[in-house]
Amino acid sequence: MKCNNTLTPGPDKLSWRHIKKIAQNDVCLQNIINIADACIDLGHWPSHFKMSLSIIIPKPNKVLYDSTKTFRPIVLLNTLGKLIKKVISNRLQFQSILKDLIHPCQLDGLKQCSTMDMGVVLTYIICTGWVKSLLTSTLAFDIA
Repeated sequence: MKCNNTLTPGPDKLSWRHIKKIAQNDVCLQNIINIADACIDLGHWPSHFKMSLSIIIPKPNKVLYDSTKTFRPIVLLNTLGKLIKKVISNRLQFQSILKDLIHPCQLDGLKQCSTMDMGVVLTYIICTGWVKSLLTSTLAFDIA
């Protein structure tokens, strides 16, 4: 539901607004889940989801459009394929965290491992230290 309704649809001509409407029907949603399950079980990604459409968009506010640097190519993928890829990605992430396959220092891109979540964890650690009459210090830095 977090996907933007205004994004350009891919070769399948389905927008996120269409997918969200389809997913409200329990039978259709179960069919999408069955497709995702089959992709995982068979270890196969259908060629329909591999199809893409490349579009070249001119960059705004350019005086001349006579070089390739003044254009931006984008690739549009099938929306249903993107949805199923998100489902598979979330499942794999959940299972890999559950099975303790990800090192604790590898937090980038994981669900519930955002800066806000880390702030909550840090606050919890500090408060737990205070309860035990411990002194707590923190060193924070940004690596760019």
